[in-house]
Amino acid sequence: MIIAQAQNLESLYLFWGALLIGAIPSMFPPLTDKLDPAVYRRNMAALAQRSDAAAVFTTPDAAPPLREAFGAICPVYTSADLPDAESSPLYVPAPDEIAFLQHSSGTTGLQKGVALSHRAVLTQLGHYSAAISLNDADSIVSWLPLYHDMGLIAAFILPLVRGLPLILMSPFAWAARPAMLLRAIDAYRPTFCWLPNFAYNHMAARVRPADSAGLDLSSIRAFINCSEPVRHDSHLAFLTRFSANGVRGDQLAVSYAMAENTFAVTQTPIGAPPVTRALDRAALQIHGRAIDAPPDLAPDKMVTHVSCGKPIAGTRIKVVDAAGHDLPPDQVGEIYVQSDCMLTGYYRRPDLNPFDQKGWYHTGDRGFLSADGDLYVVGRSKDLIIHAGKNIFPQDIEAVVSSLDGVHPGRAVAFGVYDAAEGTELIAVIAEVETDDPAVRQRINRDIRRRVSAQTDVTVSYVELVERGWLVKTSSGKIARGENRAKWLEKRGLRA
Repeated sequence: MIIAQAQNLESLYLFWGALLIGAIPSMFPPLTDKLDPAVYRRNMAALAQRSDAAAVFTTPDAAPPLREAFGAICPVYTSADLPDAESSPLYVPAPDEIAFLQHSSGTTGLQKGVALSHRAVLTQLGHYSAAISLNDADSIVSWLPLYHDMGLIAAFILPLVRGLPLILMSPFAWAARPAMLLRAIDAYRPTFCWLPNFAYNHMAARVRPADSAGLDLSSIRAFINCSEPVRHDSHLAFLTRFSANGVRGDQLAVSYAMAENTFAVTQTPIGAPPVTRALDRAALQIHGRAIDAPPDLAPDKMVTHVSCGKPIAGTRIKVVDAAGHDLPPDQVGEIYVQSDCMLTGYYRRPDLNPFDQKGWYHTGDRGFLSADGDLYVVGRSKDLIIHAGKNIFPQDIEAVVSSLDGVHPGRAVAFGVYDAAEGTELIAVIAEVETDDPAVRQRINRDIRRRVSAQTDVTVSYVELVERGWLVKTSSGKIARGENRAKWLEKRGLRA
């Protein structure tokens, strides 16, 4: 059962109601002003068909066009179509039955439904509650969307299962008025708040002094940074900006999490600042070794990484080389995860096996384990872009760009570029065109930005139009994203 509507009480009731009758709910992003309605409806219909969905619940204004798009795939309902609660008998599931789906947050329909059992979810909640020392006096505040694992698990299911107060607000309202989160903390005195890395920068830069004056944020036991690569400078910006409001270094915490493990894989201790390490940049980037920078090393020759903490109970981590061999501490490789709260599988996708023969999940993330067992994440093996906490598949953007008039089909590449001011990756697009006409090139540039925004709900920050043959291709003829990213950065005098 797909729930595709704004984050409100009705969508929350639908989620729990589905569980009570034995349906498998999945939260889905609602249609926004930035998205092309036709593209949204087409992708929704494709997802429903791929997942063999029994029903879609949406708002009255969105229902008619969705019904037209879906045809005979599955019915589309609004709250007015729901039967009375007493007419539906409660369902008692077996522990290993699928409870709900968390979808990978792609940009052209949500491709992979992460199927989580009741046992996996409850096991995760137990382990994670212990990892953050959750108690009956705690409460949680959140603006996070419920179609993301951090919002759904940590900031929705966890407090409700534990019987803890939850202050929930719209993610769209928060993005426009970030001070509303701070006012909620001051008014309701919650103790936990999960945030993606970009949110620390967003609030530090966009909350006006007048909007934070007099607010007390000291009740928070932990602001937990999760879902994006954690940046030390983002923590410093947040701490500096809101220290006058009672924010302290020991309130900052970090978790490494993923939908495939229900949520948390690691967690730093609550009540202590996360450990940071200043490393020799060349040794890390060229040789894959985490070597602590000597005191006399120039600042531009070092890089600071933040610990994500140790694995929570029931979860194991290892770091391996390209051949799958375990690596010793401080050696960079791919992160593998194994736990008792992993996904059952990808829903209705028998072509995708998430585990290797020994039951390890290959995350595609790169990092290293310290000698004392802390995990440090330094990058990704995948081409995935993480922008403002959302996972964006570059091939989705490239498909949109390649379809535009004036762009050579198949001759476009998209990638992420970290921006320190925003605290997240910004999106860059390079496209090959033949024209040198400034007016035409300006039109193509404008079309790329407008069409990508309309079809994927993300904003392109950089557009580079290049001549035919500029893009680097692999030996098999595919566009090489990593090489083209490096070439573009070098051209602009930026560091990879």
